[in-house]
Amino acid sequence: MHKGECLMSVPVISVSNLRKRFNLEAGFFAQLGRYVYAVNGVSLQIGQNESYGLVGESGCGKTTTARLIVRMYEADEGEILFQENKVDVRKLKGADFKRYRERVKYIFQDPARSLNPRMTVYEVLTSGARWSNTKPPVSALREEAAAILDEVGLSAADLERRPAEFSGGQRQRISIARGLLMKPDLLICDEVVSALDVSIQGQILNLLLDLRAKRDLSFLFIAHDLKVASYFCDRIGVMYRGVIMEEAPADTLWKNHLHPYTELLFSSVGNASQQVIKGEVKNATSELDGCSFAPRCPYAEDICFKERFELKAVGDRHLVRCRKKGGYND
Repeated sequence: MHKGECLMSVPVISVSNLRKRFNLEAGFFAQLGRYVYAVNGVSLQIGQNESYGLVGESGCGKTTTARLIVRMYEADEGEILFQENKVDVRKLKGADFKRYRERVKYIFQDPARSLNPRMTVYEVLTSGARWSNTKPPVSALREEAAAILDEVGLSAADLERRPAEFSGGQRQRISIARGLLMKPDLLICDEVVSALDVSIQGQILNLLLDLRAKRDLSFLFIAHDLKVASYFCDRIGVMYRGVIMEEAPADTLWKNHLHPYTELLFSSVGNASQQVIKGEVKNATSELDGCSFAPRCPYAEDICFKERFELKAVGDRHLVRCRKKGGYND
């Protein structure tokens, strides 16, 4: 299956109106009832064998969204439906929740912190499988671990080594192998190449593309670099202050990005769009009034500070949340 050809008729996962706020903790004398509004109504779908990119500046809520999907955090509102039988992820408990966690795997940004330095590579890879519902025999588990290490570019001889003996890129390969062991349907990759050298980034991205083709995997790809996301992903959602501002196929977004915030992100990677965006990110400790990007937007009008616009279709699978660029003036 080529890039962009995803089976959206049967989403692997469907997220609707996801919201999350955190208590603002600033010591013993902190004020009660203050919150950070991290995710403010995110909706997205990821199809079979599709790679969906979630892109934005640090603090925009993309990692929180990913962690809500695997329930590292519990959402305040919203719905998360999994596969064709539309399992309500937020209601799963016990063995059913464990089974879901086997089907959706999370790969962290920093493998040096996510891989236990006291474990061997074999223990790292198989620790989750030992507690799974299937509980494969030890002999089969070792064979599987060796085969997956080979698949990600390492070797069976590395099974008894420890994570500290490997380079950053090799440790990320171990993290990917750990995610693959339970044969998941969806991999959530949280900034998996951002801490790596450019040459190693390309190797890891190409590895993930090969795994996607071979294993029919779907991806939620978290990134702050639109250039990297455009290379790897089929569709991209551009996120700002917990809200998706624009969503489109990667090729469309690269050639015809519309939202002023997307213009800002592309200008930062040397794209032809050089719209200057001024101002600072508005404090996230208050609920949204109007467009969250209005204080920085060169097109903002009075209504933009008061009214919150919905995502509006402006082309084939191209959605924009903007009064000016979304055609609300028409």
